[in-house]
Amino acid sequence: MARSDDFRFEVINVIGVLSEGSKGWKKELTRVSWNGAEPKYDIRDWSEDHTKMGKGTTLSEKELRKLKALVDAEVAFLDEAE
Repeated sequence: MARSDDFRFEVINVIGVLSEGSKGWKKELTRVSWNGAEPKYDIRDWSEDHTKMGKGTTLSEKELRKLKALVDAEVAFLDEAE
């Protein structure tokens, strides 16, 4: 579990890598426990060893499911436009 001055976090698992920057940082979909709480879904940039992070967003399971529905609808729209 990594620690910062004012919070703790643990990357429970990496679900997938969305992209990789030129300096090796990766934008990932992960499950993270913040301050020992129940893990949530998280999208943000991480250093290779997951000790440093960029700004990101954290989602509950309900928000993740809603995001999936929104993305599915947008992809369907994009597919129709082709």
